[in-house]
Amino acid sequence: MAQPRWLDDEEQRVWRTFLTATQLLFERLDRALVRDGGMPHAYYEILVRLSEAPDRTLRMSQLAQRCLSSRSRLSHAAARLEERGWIRRQACPTDRRGLLAVLTDDGFAALAAAAPGHVEAVRTYLFDPLTAAQVRALGRISEAVLVGLGEDEAVPLGDDAPGGR
Repeated sequence: MAQPRWLDDEEQRVWRTFLTATQLLFERLDRALVRDGGMPHAYYEILVRLSEAPDRTLRMSQLAQRCLSSRSRLSHAAARLEERGWIRRQACPTDRRGLLAVLTDDGFAALAAAAPGHVEAVRTYLFDPLTAAQVRALGRISEAVLVGLGEDEAVPLGDDAPGGR
């Protein structure tokens, strides 16, 4: 059995700083979205992904993948979004087993209303404290981590989404 590759003091400091920073960042972004947009970040992400899809429609399995969510967790969130009238689920016309999620006009309007506050929070909590060089470095670091996790493609951005995930 191989020996663990323990973190040295510097790696331990960086790891704990990274962990605390990311946890606080996502907690603050989520709190701001609930306060200003009436939805948690998980719902916002679903609406964003649908807004970027052709015809604002994705198979539920694709949506779960894009949101980095389990199918059961996505199904629960979709039920809540459907209750609000922000999405609708419908049978897939090409595959009887498939289910589509469709962003409604009300859902797009909710996303558009929440986006300005969300992007301001992202700017305030992530980008404002950084220099331009640090932003570029963060991008390169994030891409390297994604590659290390087996995600070798860049994160695609849609053209018609209200912006600022």
